[in-house]
Amino acid sequence: MTPHTRVGYCFLPSFVQSIIVCARYEEILDSDSKTKRSCFWGIVPVVSLFCVVLIFSTSFFAQRYNEKLLRWRMGIKKLEDDSCKNQCRAGGSRALPKGIISNTSDLEMRHLWGLPVTKTIDNKEKASTNLFAMAVGIKQKDLVNEMVKKFLASNFVVMLFHYDGIVDEWNDFEWNKRVIHVAVANQTKWWFAKRFLHPDIVAEYGYIFLWDEDLGVEHFHPNRYVSIIKSEGLEISQPALDTEKSEVHHQITARGRRSIVHRRIYKPGGRGKGCDKSSTGPPCTGWVEMMAPVFSRDAWRCVWYMIQNDLIHAWGLDMQLGYCAQGDRTKNVGVVDAEYIVHYGHPTLGGLDVHEVSSRSKDHRVDVRRLSYHELQVFRKRWQKAVEEDECWVDPFQ
Repeated sequence: MTPHTRVGYCFLPSFVQSIIVCARYEEILDSDSKTKRSCFWGIVPVVSLFCVVLIFSTSFFAQRYNEKLLRWRMGIKKLEDDSCKNQCRAGGSRALPKGIISNTSDLEMRHLWGLPVTKTIDNKEKASTNLFAMAVGIKQKDLVNEMVKKFLASNFVVMLFHYDGIVDEWNDFEWNKRVIHVAVANQTKWWFAKRFLHPDIVAEYGYIFLWDEDLGVEHFHPNRYVSIIKSEGLEISQPALDTEKSEVHHQITARGRRSIVHRRIYKPGGRGKGCDKSSTGPPCTGWVEMMAPVFSRDAWRCVWYMIQNDLIHAWGLDMQLGYCAQGDRTKNVGVVDAEYIVHYGHPTLGGLDVHEVSSRSKDHRVDVRRLSYHELQVFRKRWQKAVEEDECWVDPFQ
């Protein structure tokens, strides 16, 4: 075999090389003397078998190699395609196949026995799509009763946060077992909301009503209210206050008799304290009070992150709610005049316990107010510090 022939031979497939080897071997045997033919015919079957095995094994391993190479290339491509998806997965879920991951939950109560009800068009329409949550004490049970009945009748999920720790005394109401009770003594509405209304827990609900207990709802209809805020595009809202019966702290919350919704107020004032059509921020526009706010699902996800875990009174939060309005706060935040409530202004947190007769009992409402002011200052400083330190954040209202 010449040098040129050897070079060409090296580039031949392995199974062809095997055939050439066998052929060359037979040529050598043919050139031998007759005396060696008997030996030749003795080893021919062995050599032939060897050649067949060599050909088939070479073909088999070549095919396996190509399959592995193809799988490797497909694997690399899949990793490249899925890299963004894996980055978006929640922490701890990457070890699981995507189809088994359950990202959200709800507050629907389940039966201990019996098969779950199959979701059909009929019971989907009857399913609760909104949530009403309220911090309550037994001293306001009559007002609470009226609110709970209205919201249950409107097919809301109702959740009560018992800040006085009393639950059993609510058993007198027929709706008691139809609502969710969470009891922790001496905690605020915002403390409960931060811990029990995580956005992934309430993701099934279109709107979250987070109200105080000292409200009158004689002229309020939950479903009509939801219909209005949907049509008006309000991400954050509140019902207006009846000015004849309510304790009104801010003019923007007062009911307007000639409108369905209002988003701003007008009032004279010097040195930037007035409100006119050029005003773009609270308290002139883009603002609601914290006693009866209503949040869309997306707005609540933002607000929940802004609630500070250790600042339980949430003072100062109202001035920043516009950042969670999913756009222009002058348009997406408003007060609904067509559906209004009464704010009685009953102070409860920190008040005297009517069942306590000890001479050492103390009214802590002054202490509550003092802590609220302190938390306001802390929140403002944290906001300012966060703005200064986050180089990537851009204030949309500046």
